Amino acid sequence: MTAIDDSPVRDPDLLRADMIRALRDQDGIRSESVAAAFEAVPRHRFAPDAPVEVVYDLHRTVPVKADEHGLELSVMSAAHLQAVMLEQAEVEPGMRVLEIGSGGVNAAYLQELVGEQGEVTTIDIDRDVIDQARRCLDDTGYAHVKTVLADAGFGVPDGGPYDRVMVTAAAWDIPPSWISGLTQTGRLVVPLTVCGTTRSIAFDRDGVGLVSRSYGLARFVPMQGEGAAEERKVMLRDGVALQTDDVRVPLNAQALDQALDAPRLERWSGAAYDLPDELELYLTLNLSSAARLHAAKDVVEGGLVEASALFGVPALVSEDSIAYRTRRENADTGGFESGVIAHGPQAEALADEYVKVLSRWARDHRRRGAATWRYLPGPVPADLPQDAVRRRHGVLTVTWP
Repeated sequence: MTAIDDSPVRDPDLLRADMIRALRDQDGIRSESVAAAFEAVPRHRFAPDAPVEVVYDLHRTVPVKADEHGLELSVMSAAHLQAVMLEQAEVEPGMRVLEIGSGGVNAAYLQELVGEQGEVTTIDIDRDVIDQARRCLDDTGYAHVKTVLADAGFGVPDGGPYDRVMVTAAAWDIPPSWISGLTQTGRLVVPLTVCGTTRSIAFDRDGVGLVSRSYGLARFVPMQGEGAAEERKVMLRDGVALQTDDVRVPLNAQALDQALDAPRLERWSGAAYDLPDELELYLTLNLSSAARLHAAKDVVEGGLVEASALFGVPALVSEDSIAYRTRRENADTGGFESGVIAHGPQAEALADEYVKVLSRWARDHRRRGAATWRYLPGPVPADLPQDAVRRRHGVLTVTWP
């Protein structure tokens, strides 16, 4: 006998109103213009096969397309993240906007923000994705949004220059076309990935380069095509992996796996553990040989690796040793204290470096949003700072005051 699902289907309009109130409460929506855009667009009609409760959930993504292995190639981003990025962009009526990575609903929000006198172009490399976006835009009254099937790494010069370029896939680099396609007072909002950690950064033009206005935590499916990431990933054993996009970092899988079987060294910093997203960013960009350590739940439950690795944790690695962050309860540091777990022949040296970085963060930089990101396109300069991040098309620097 087939069970009948008689649970009530909730009214999308009521769900949308609840979503907007919650976004205001959580500082996702801060302006009346973004609130009005979210109120006007029937979000559920851009994901007709998904439950409306999921579509209007603040923090859940909606799958759009997956590959043959089930890996998500395209999703409707979570409402909270879309709102935050739209607030970062500060889109005004009459602007020209390019959206890189389509899905439809974000382009509809943008069209509401630019109004009748503005122009929105959305581009995607995947025909299935752009075709679905086109259908949804037409069906919901946004036929004037322009859709383009192409590799966004080469830009869309026909509609430029743009006052805003918004990227809705995780980018490893910033192609020259994204900068040249901006007006002189334009803004690029892009989820940029460094060593496996991603931040949505609002960049303004700064001469030939870019300088950040704001940044925040973000998670996106990776860019495809010309802008795809140049990451390296190795499995140390079942359920334990390391990844990095820094070619200078050694990833000797066999030696590092052997290190995990060596006795663990614990080192405690005496520094408070809080603002985890800011601390993660600082560690990723200030450890001398950083990678990201991932461990499956069963590995953590078995005691081999600490719980900090469940969703990825900054690790410091050498050819044969590894160190990563952990925490413990400590009332003297406000609740939790940051510490380090290290394994291998170089455990002492790695733990010493890691603790110094943790202590420096707590002493000098323990606040939110303090970093300044700069991107300089073109050849690598001779006076490149030691902590600069090299990319295919330029150099990224992140500094803390």
